[in-house]
Amino acid sequence: MNNKESFGKKFLNYVKSNPIVVMLVIVAIIVGFTKDNFFSWKNFGNLMSNTAVRFLIALGVSGCLITKGTDLSAGRQAGLAACLTGILIQKADYSGKLWKAVPELNMFVVLLIVVAIGALLGLLNGTIITLLKVPPFITTLGTQTIVYGLCLVVTDAQPIGGFQKSFIDLINGRLGNSNGFHLPYLLFVAALFGLFFWFLYNKMRHGKYMYAIGGNEVAAEVSGVNTTKTLMLIYTTAGIMYAIAGWLLAGKTGGASTSMGMGYELEAIAACTIGGVSTTGGIGTVSGVLVGTTSYRASSSSWPSRSTCASTWRRSNSVIPKKFLGAFWLRDFFVFDAVIR
Repeated sequence: MNNKESFGKKFLNYVKSNPIVVMLVIVAIIVGFTKDNFFSWKNFGNLMSNTAVRFLIALGVSGCLITKGTDLSAGRQAGLAACLTGILIQKADYSGKLWKAVPELNMFVVLLIVVAIGALLGLLNGTIITLLKVPPFITTLGTQTIVYGLCLVVTDAQPIGGFQKSFIDLINGRLGNSNGFHLPYLLFVAALFGLFFWFLYNKMRHGKYMYAIGGNEVAAEVSGVNTTKTLMLIYTTAGIMYAIAGWLLAGKTGGASTSMGMGYELEAIAACTIGGVSTTGGIGTVSGVLVGTTSYRASSSSWPSRSTCASTWRRSNSVIPKKFLGAFWLRDFFVFDAVIR
């Protein structure tokens, strides 16, 4: 009896502490029972693949948020990485090859190139924030514009296609039957990085310094923490994560354009916040980021399932706080059913 009461109290405490997550799960369950193919392995596989890429971006953003910062350039950095990946991995005989003088490169060589560029962009953010003392919001907002402009110049504002088939097959590969039970490779990539960040945040000195800076940067510095070095590492690591996510995103979609990654930074920040990462600093876990990202993607995929206008979804997704989306969705759900009856 005591065990049952203990479990009940734990469950109630979780519901009280994570009302947004619980609400989004309820919304997804309602959609699942009213839409035949929502609870299918195909849809589940798509959800895992979409969540995996966003999870990597959210991991990069989480360190910035824990230290009372932010990174508004995350989406554009991922988009630039996707476009560069597309350009460098185009087939040599593709008629629409953008950089004809560049030979067909190995996919992992391309990964190293985009990771190096992502690290430089992250280091640029960290340097401006720590040495020039420019607030993270202003710094990354400016970097966002610069990266987008660079992306337009590099791609000449043209869509990019003609990728190597081996690259697309690898990123979209899966274990199991595609029509039945299967696990996409992207799931294992996300799990690998999730374990790495858990170890980084909980078992390494860097993680301890990060939480200390988020709690009180002045106290951390007085205690001997090299806050400048730690923040530079956090933003550089974030840039690397965006680059890897962009590389995966290019292979997942089989194409790239300058619009790729648009708004992903807001999704990542929202997912982190839903998962319990405090924007006031010092609080946040990798498991919470995963829960927040998964909940966000599940709710995003469940809204259009009710035949709601896509433009309405996009507007609400960017304007309405996530904790209110469930209420609007439920209203739409019952009104829609009443109309079709």
